[in-house]
Amino acid sequence: MSDWLGPEEWRAVSLSLKVSFWATTVSLPLGLWVAYLLARKQFPGKQLLNGLVHLPLVLPPVVTGYLLLVSFGPQAALGSALEAAGLGVAFRWTGAALAAAVMAFPLMVRAMRLSIEAVDPRLEEAAATLGASRAWVFLTVTLPLILPGVVAGAILAFAKAMGEFGATITFVSNIPGQTQTVPTAIYAFLQVPGAETSAWRLVIVSVVIAMAALLLSEWIARRAAGTVRGT
Repeated sequence: MSDWLGPEEWRAVSLSLKVSFWATTVSLPLGLWVAYLLARKQFPGKQLLNGLVHLPLVLPPVVTGYLLLVSFGPQAALGSALEAAGLGVAFRWTGAALAAAVMAFPLMVRAMRLSIEAVDPRLEEAAATLGASRAWVFLTVTLPLILPGVVAGAILAFAKAMGEFGATITFVSNIPGQTQTVPTAIYAFLQVPGAETSAWRLVIVSVVIAMAALLLSEWIARRAAGTVRGT
């Protein structure tokens, strides 16, 4: 692929892979916790939490990016505090990872929540009656059963992060080698006469990665269903 893609294209692909990996990895524990809360717990504000989790799916991505910029930008209180601590994210690749994580979070949580809801609560209750703590029940009973859903959610989140554009370009701009991911690179190439070939190569890369993620997620779902049926 390094021979087929030019240096600028390869930088965009490698940065997208880096951003998507960290966006998925860092948000995975939080996503699992939120999915478990929504699937198993009843508490005041549950519907509000559910709405906030899925809000990025219905908001225009530019709005999400603007809200991130207002919250984490250098002029914001939180953003300036992070800058002072050397952890600033605005106009950096870490900011692109944050934007991608926010946009991919609903897909991750939904996949894991459906997987948790498919587990018979009586299995967890039986383990609890034997003296196991809640944490031990989750680690030894619930987690092994929902693992395919967790993996599928992570894969879908990774693919979504690879394709994130609106929130990313609003929050961290489109700086080659620093914040320019595959979608923003495609946009930049389309603005340059004669650069359509580079844009097409990145489009092909995007389609291949997206299709691979969808097929892998579907395969995992089928394997999980077969396991549940005992086939």
